[in-house]
Amino acid sequence: MRSTQSSPLGLHRVVEPVGGTLPQAAAVLDADPEIWPDEVLVDVETLNLDAASFRQLSDKHGGDGRAVRAEVLDIVAARGKMQNPVTGSGGMLVGTVAQVGPDSPLGLAVGDRVATLVSLSLTPLRITDALERWDGRSERVPATGTAVLFGRSIAARLPEDLDPRLALMVMDVCGAPALVERVVAEHVERLGTAPVVAVLGGAGKSGSLSLAAARAAGAARRIGVVPTESEAALLRPTALADEVVVADARSPLGLSSAVEAAGGPADVTVVCVDVPGCEHGAILATAEGGVVIFFSMATSFTAAALGAEGLAADVTMLVGNGYVPGHADLALDLIRGDDALRGLFEGRLEH
Repeated sequence: MRSTQSSPLGLHRVVEPVGGTLPQAAAVLDADPEIWPDEVLVDVETLNLDAASFRQLSDKHGGDGRAVRAEVLDIVAARGKMQNPVTGSGGMLVGTVAQVGPDSPLGLAVGDRVATLVSLSLTPLRITDALERWDGRSERVPATGTAVLFGRSIAARLPEDLDPRLALMVMDVCGAPALVERVVAEHVERLGTAPVVAVLGGAGKSGSLSLAAARAAGAARRIGVVPTESEAALLRPTALADEVVVADARSPLGLSSAVEAAGGPADVTVVCVDVPGCEHGAILATAEGGVVIFFSMATSFTAAALGAEGLAADVTMLVGNGYVPGHADLALDLIRGDDALRGLFEGRLEH
């Protein structure tokens, strides 16, 4: 174990550039498995790539899984972390705690199976099996290697009552429902009225959980927006949304018209799609004085800010940063309490 001074923020792991750069913004991290006293070493079992990152890599290589796998290996080898250079995003991982430094504040013990709730884009990562068990065609990546958690990282023990794969899928997006629950509850408390909530990408992982959270927080009406009839057919039987509409979130006028016809405009619009170009549609679909929550790493925040200005839209725009206190427990409880919601996730596992 190393004895030199370390930082709970991981500054001591930054190789390039030096001089106060945080691990998220760093070009290269030190992924050596020898830990500092406040760190935790995790034996990696599975990586779960961010949806926008995986889509970008898959599109770039025309669906060639071998090429996708090779690029992921190159990124990790070159950067000491999994951070897509185009999207800037990473994902999360599941593994078993192998070593705990004596000064670690995370409360973990050797042998704990955990999911990291911080992004792979700032997690020192080393891959030792060449990802030989992964075909490069899905976000879920079986892997062998090591990862390091800093003193200020976040990790959650995997629940014993859920399939670990299911728990990973839920924890990967648990920040979305937690923030939606907070925003809807604050709207009810502040204005005394229940809001209309529209979720773009309502049949997806973060989208379906966001609809469930909006319902639990007291939303008056929930509108699920999906891109295809096949996704609409998945979402309608769940009753997560009062109205399911098929619309292209990249078409501002088409989207806003569809949301209005379904009972909008929305007081709260949640963007959970992994394709770019949805900023203006989300803004137009939102009522004056409303809130837009962006949970997609494909979002251009420049386009969102300038778009709202250009549309003279009085909306508050929030960046879903993936962390809200208690977010993992809230999301897992939503899954436990709703068989239809759980069925959506388990269907993805089967697929």
